[in-house]
Amino acid sequence: MQKQLGLPSLVALVISTMIGAGIFSLPQNIAANASAGAVFIAWIITAIGMGALVLVFHQLARKRPELDAGLFDYAKAGFGHFMGFNSAWGYWICNLLANVSYAVVFFGALSIFTDTADWQLFGEGNTAAAILGASILIWTMHFLVLRGVQLAAAVNIVATIAKLLPILVFIVAVILASEWDKFSFDFWGQQAPALGSVLDQVKSSMMVTLWVFIGIEGAVIVSARAKLRSDVGKATIIALLCALCLYIMVTLFTFGVMTQPEIAALHNPSMGQILAHILGPWGAKFVSAGLVISVSGALLSWTVVSAEAPFIAAKSGLFPKRFAQENKHGSASFSLWMSTILVQLFLITTLVQESTYLALVYIATSAVLLPYLLAAAYALKSGYCKHNPIGNKGIAFIATLYSVWLVYAAGLDSLLLCALLYAPGIWVYRQACRETGQAFLPSKSERAFAGLLIAMAITALYFIATGIISL
Repeated sequence: MQKQLGLPSLVALVISTMIGAGIFSLPQNIAANASAGAVFIAWIITAIGMGALVLVFHQLARKRPELDAGLFDYAKAGFGHFMGFNSAWGYWICNLLANVSYAVVFFGALSIFTDTADWQLFGEGNTAAAILGASILIWTMHFLVLRGVQLAAAVNIVATIAKLLPILVFIVAVILASEWDKFSFDFWGQQAPALGSVLDQVKSSMMVTLWVFIGIEGAVIVSARAKLRSDVGKATIIALLCALCLYIMVTLFTFGVMTQPEIAALHNPSMGQILAHILGPWGAKFVSAGLVISVSGALLSWTVVSAEAPFIAAKSGLFPKRFAQENKHGSASFSLWMSTILVQLFLITTLVQESTYLALVYIATSAVLLPYLLAAAYALKSGYCKHNPIGNKGIAFIATLYSVWLVYAAGLDSLLLCALLYAPGIWVYRQACRETGQAFLPSKSERAFAGLLIAMAITALYFIATGIISL
């Protein structure tokens, strides 16, 4: 495997993977269910939890460099072959859905330039024209990555720098326009009973705050391609601090410009509506243009990571061997082709079901919870190893507790839909076991987990058919 990525490329990859479409809709998404005080608490919990997860990734990358399949190898080392596969499968599903959501929101943002009250071309990004354009976009990214990871990384550095400009302009504008009276108005949401208690508000915010951090493990996923192993941890920590500062400023300062009910009622990308409120109509178009650039970079990063996930899983024997094929440019060619084909199928499903960006976000976020939980739990388990303890047990405990909290916050509907996507992976895992000679579900715990996935998937199908769960 070619080791082509230096520290700048790794930092740009992680930042671009995290900071995509989510930040441009973040003010409305987070204010829809929470007041300023609850949002502040949610960010504190997220900062502590994600910080602990990042430190866990850093410690494991430093102490266990031989586990260069990252999250998947951690799950396999700690909890067995089948759990390692599910970590890889769930992470791959999250990547694919993230690509779909970015393609959808890309054309949703373009609608501000093309759509009128009487004529809807792209709408919310789920019209026939939008899906056609999204298909062209994802295949363009496909062929760019097919030319080599290093070329994609170089393009991504430029896109990352370009995407930060409208975000920084927005932050400066809201800081200058912020008023304390509006920020302190109904700080805990007591005048809006529909928001519920502060705990309910914090819980409702957690899936949104997690979504904008998904991708923080990007450097870990491609660690086998890093020039220096030590750069993996550095890139992850740098990206986390940069993103955390941006997210907090984008959300909290907004409450000083508009009240919570006003922000919650905005159309997305809400950042554009807020900038238009401050600077005039051109602000919305400026942010939408920035969103298009940002999503382009994020989609490129997610295309790289989407191909790498099954590729490195196949290298570890978790996926069928064909996923480990490379082309002459060093790209994970078969994995890339399969990823793009599945994204295309998901796009068509989006058109048929008229799924929105936010609906895709919730499912993608729920899909990544198991890989995070297993990595944190492995670090905690390793901390109690008598012969070679790994890392700080306190940090690993916080990361594990945070991961468990996220599973609780996700809610039953999202977990059932995730099980519907996890269950087909059992057949893929069986194929991988046949190729490697690995026993298929030899333990009772593995068979019990597989049975649970199938039962939850059947329940999800029933709930969808009866209208209890909506896509």
